[in-house]
Amino acid sequence: MKCLIIDAVHSSIQEELGKYMQVDTKMLPTQEELASIIGDYDVLIMRVDPAINKDILDAASNLKVIGVCSVGLNHIDMDAAKAKNIQVFNAPGLNDNAVAELTIAKMLEISRHTIPACIDVKVNKTWDKYKFMGRELRGKTLGILGFGRVGQRVGKLAHAFQMDVVAYDPYLPAYVFDQEQSKSVSVEELLKVSDFVSIHMPLTPETKNLINAQSITTMKDGVVVLNMARGGIVNEQDMYEALKSGKVGGYASDVMENELAAGGLTEGAGFDSPLFECENFIVTPHLGAQTVDAAEKIGAHIIGKVKETLQLA
Repeated sequence: MKCLIIDAVHSSIQEELGKYMQVDTKMLPTQEELASIIGDYDVLIMRVDPAINKDILDAASNLKVIGVCSVGLNHIDMDAAKAKNIQVFNAPGLNDNAVAELTIAKMLEISRHTIPACIDVKVNKTWDKYKFMGRELRGKTLGILGFGRVGQRVGKLAHAFQMDVVAYDPYLPAYVFDQEQSKSVSVEELLKVSDFVSIHMPLTPETKNLINAQSITTMKDGVVVLNMARGGIVNEQDMYEALKSGKVGGYASDVMENELAAGGLTEGAGFDSPLFECENFIVTPHLGAQTVDAAEKIGAHIIGKVKETLQLA
C-alpha cells in the first residue's frame, strides 16, 4: 500500500503509517498535478488544498481513505467519494482551543491597536502612546455566529474577560446555551446588540456573504467583526466600504475569500485585496490550527482512523 501526504501535518502520521506502507510527500500540488499521481495511492492525507473534485477522484483508482487534518469538508466532492466507496475522515473538535485562542488574541489586538503600534515603534521609530487609544473587552457583548466546539470555547474564554455572550446556532438544543451561560438569539438580534461579532460557521450556500452591505447596516456603529471560519462568509468589498466609512470599527480575519489567488498558501505566494488598504483590518494566513498541540492531537486521530479503516494491526 502507498500513502500520499500533500500538506504540512504532524510528523507522527508519516512515522506511524510508514510502518505499514510506503509514504510519499508532495506539498500542495495543483488539482492537475494531484490527478496525475493519485492513481498509485491507497491513502491521501491533506488539509484543505487543493479542492478534491470529481476528476481527481476518478483518477484515484486505488484510493480507499482520505484523511483530512482539519474540520471542514466543503473542499471535497463528498458525493463522488461516496460513489467510489472512499472513506473520508476529518478531525472535528481537535483544533477548537487553538482557533478560539487566536480569536481572543485578535479581539485584544484590534481593541488595543497592538499591531499598528508595534509597526509605529519598530518601523517608524516613533514612541507615541497617544495615537493608540483602545477599549477593553470587559462589559462588552460578544455575538458568536456558529456555536459548535470552537464557538463554545470562544464563549468560555470571553466569560473570563467578563463579556456578555449571545450566540446563534439553529442546530443546537436550548440547554447547550444555558450550560454555556450564553443567550440564544437570532442572527438579526445578534448583529443588532453585539460590540464584537465572531464567525465560526462552515461556508455553505446559506452562509456565503452572510456579512454584507445590508447586514452590516444593522450592526452597531464601530462594531468589530472577527472571522476565523471561511473567507466567503464575509463579502470583502462590502467590508472594505464599511471599514472606510467607519461603520465597522475593525475587521480581524484568519481567512480570505480568495486565499488561493496567485497560488496562495504555497511558499512565497502573494495576492492582494482592497482590505489591505485599511488600517483597521488585521489578517493572518489561515493559521488557526497552527499549533504543535493541535497538530499532535489531529495526527493521532487521523492515524487511528486510517488504521481502523484499513484494518492495520
